[in-house]
Amino acid sequence: MINERQEEIIKLLVKEYIKNAEPISSKFLSEKYDFGICPSSLRIEFQILIREGYLEQPHTSAGRVPTDKAYRFFVDNLKEEYEEKIEEELEEIIRGIKDHYRIASEITKYLSVHSSGFAIFSFSDKDIIIKEGFEEIYKNPEAKDFSFIQGFIDYMKNIESNIKEITPGLYIGGENHAKKAKNITLICSECNLPKQKAFVSILGPKRMDYERNIRLINSLNKVLKELI
Repeated sequence: MINERQEEIIKLLVKEYIKNAEPISSKFLSEKYDFGICPSSLRIEFQILIREGYLEQPHTSAGRVPTDKAYRFFVDNLKEEYEEKIEEELEEIIRGIKDHYRIASEITKYLSVHSSGFAIFSFSDKDIIIKEGFEEIYKNPEAKDFSFIQGFIDYMKNIESNIKEITPGLYIGGENHAKKAKNITLICSECNLPKQKAFVSILGPKRMDYERNIRLINSLNKVLKELI
């Protein structure tokens, strides 16, 4: 069991790691946030969180990075939020479009750009997959690592080949049950299209901006429910 302070440390460390893409040190965190303890006590908290499986230390760094367990804790404690700006932009894009495939195409483009990830829209009753955003993946710092890119391509192909078998949900790193997906996160949601079962997915680095991407999906489904 972890206490409230340790929970707060996890949340803030995950946020900072997502933002900076660099291991986070106890010194950096203690200087930026007030945990009510001295830096040496924060280092002890770090050690506890390492033992509990929430943090790990890269070999070449004095900082710490979140594990799958830390990301899962972070995601599970997010509030269900929507964003008015996203809703307005999506409404403007798809309002008046009657063709579902064109709607799917516009949605996929939007999600890719705003998630900095790879977006997939699929129809369960048809072998149609719309995808966008491989160039967005290359903008992430992880793209400098060839093994990440190779793993991402392999996993992306696997997703496309087995798209109808994916269960809606959020899968972080090892939760993907694919050998080369340990640094990848998949978010998949059913879409509110009338008379058609469709799914939208965002695929990206495990260090993706979960708050933003979950808001994207929530806001999208809200708009689709209201407009279509």
